[in-house]
Amino acid sequence: PGVARAVVEACERFGFFKVVNHGVPPAVVDRLQAEAARFFASPQADKDARAAAVGSPFGYGNKRIGRNGDMGWLEYLLLAVDRAELSNASPAPSSSLREAANEYVGAMRRLARTVLEMVAEGLGVSPRGTLADMVTGEGSDQLLRLNHYPPCPAFHGLIPTGFGEHTDPQLISILHSNLTAGLQVFLHDGAAAGGGHWVTVPPDPTAFFLIVGDSLEVLTNGRMRSVKHRVVVTNRLKSRLSMVYFAGPPPAATIAPLRQLL
Repeated sequence: PGVARAVVEACERFGFFKVVNHGVPPAVVDRLQAEAARFFASPQADKDARAAAVGSPFGYGNKRIGRNGDMGWLEYLLLAVDRAELSNASPAPSSSLREAANEYVGAMRRLARTVLEMVAEGLGVSPRGTLADMVTGEGSDQLLRLNHYPPCPAFHGLIPTGFGEHTDPQLISILHSNLTAGLQVFLHDGAAAGGGHWVTVPPDPTAFFLIVGDSLEVLTNGRMRSVKHRVVVTNRLKSRLSMVYFAGPPPAATIAPLRQLL
């Protein structure tokens, strides 16, 4: 109960927290990170061959992100998940990356379920699997995104944006990165509406960072806060590599505050 309450308090105050003692084997993380690094280090023509097909968001992308054409200093590989493994619609560049991703997705699904069960417990929502079932059940919206932020020169003293500020639409996102910093979250000051400041999150390759999404804010009737976050590129020598698992309800599901939280 104490841990569940602490999780809820972190989600309510910050919309963000660090997960340690998570039980995910380091080898599972290291394997996918190595496969991702290998892919992003491959010739550009090979990566472009994995570009998203017309009308599909899945595949390789470079710099242009989002429907609004936001520009970022990054390249990425977006993969769809069907139940507990990559969807056949996802153009995984190799069988070894697919195998590593499937293993990683399985670990992330278990972690997401554990966290969301704690959230339900801390909020007094029953049954305990109410939220967790939304992201692990049939047709749930799961994505795996591998991001690579190359070293970036300074632009006239300005800090380049790797990925512009945004919130995630799902219930939760689980992020892991290497030792290169860049992730920032927006913390509200609790004063005037919109007041707050950006805080850099120190990287920790032994941990995961959990981000509250828009859907969880709605389901909890606003008690939990969908947190704005972004990535800035400050390292001129080292790349930043991150892996993000997104867990959401089926795309056609209607999202409304849970009855027990009205």
